[in-house]
Amino acid sequence: MAWVTQIEFLTLASIRKLLKPFKRSMELSSYLLSLLLVFLPISLIFFNRKRHSTIPGLPPGTIGWPMAGENIEFVLSGPSKFIFDRVNKYSSDVFQTSLWGEKMAVFCGATGNKFLFLNENKFLTSWWPNSLRKALLFPSFTDKTVKEVGAWKRSILQEFIKPEALKAYIPLMDSMAREHLEKEWAPKGEVKVFPLSKKYTFELACQIFMSLRDCERVERLAGLLGTVISGLFSVPIDLPGTTYNRTMKEGKKVRDELLKIIRERRKQLNENKEGAEKDLLSRLVFEAGEIYRYEREMEISNSTIGLLAASYDTTSIAITFTVKYLAELPHVYNEVYEGNVAKLVYSLSLSHSSIQNLVRLVG
Repeated sequence: MAWVTQIEFLTLASIRKLLKPFKRSMELSSYLLSLLLVFLPISLIFFNRKRHSTIPGLPPGTIGWPMAGENIEFVLSGPSKFIFDRVNKYSSDVFQTSLWGEKMAVFCGATGNKFLFLNENKFLTSWWPNSLRKALLFPSFTDKTVKEVGAWKRSILQEFIKPEALKAYIPLMDSMAREHLEKEWAPKGEVKVFPLSKKYTFELACQIFMSLRDCERVERLAGLLGTVISGLFSVPIDLPGTTYNRTMKEGKKVRDELLKIIRERRKQLNENKEGAEKDLLSRLVFEAGEIYRYEREMEISNSTIGLLAASYDTTSIAITFTVKYLAELPHVYNEVYEGNVAKLVYSLSLSHSSIQNLVRLVG
């Protein structure tokens, strides 16, 4: 009996000895937790004051919370409300924020637009957030600046968008506009202008840049790109099930589809150079040559994505507002309908504030 008691005593002593380090560890953890509970509220109060403070030389505004920035507010309120809330709160000219993991300044109104357009490559340079580059560009180009991506073809792009070149597109734009109106607008009693305008401008961009006439292919490409552009305004967390994860997957599909189109055009040029389409894609493929072939193909894809993305929303927004104002201003509509556009332009008496509002809406 005594032997059994001794064994039990030794066993309990051993257990206490084994548990002693864990007890110290738990005491240390409790101490650290107490410190965290004390200093966390103080840190949050300090950071909240700091993020709302105005630093000399920087625009008014807030950079939001660490890592998250103001992405949550942006997603919940939507782009328009997010912008106008901060215009009313901070400044109608410029304010700072943090979106997609990047700190940035947002320029507003006609003055801001003028500053941006007149000072590109002087005080400003083209820039894409890292989350946007990851979604749209090939992985090997995500660490490069917009200026570095495809610098070799900038002169080619300028040739295709200069005023003399744009005049050559007018007959095509006119015929496609007439066909689009007859097919998509005329048979319907009521239409939603913005989605139809996006469809028209995207089809036109595919035709001008790539001579892409396959309706199913254009529609599939538009659907993929639309998903990507919508997802670019989501919180940039690439985890399964998130909007940004789906954006990344759709972005890869867009790049794969464009690579197919580029390689088809290269094959066409090799087989029959004279019979190939005389468009921007043919010129880019021809100038790329066979040296660094795969890298050049990726650069062409990157540039094409940029052009298609730019045509997807901006031009269609301008068209939508034009139709809106024509519907709301019958006297303007009548002058346009009669073909008196020049007379209308010279007869309109717009105040400075009206011009600024128009530039802000369209720009």
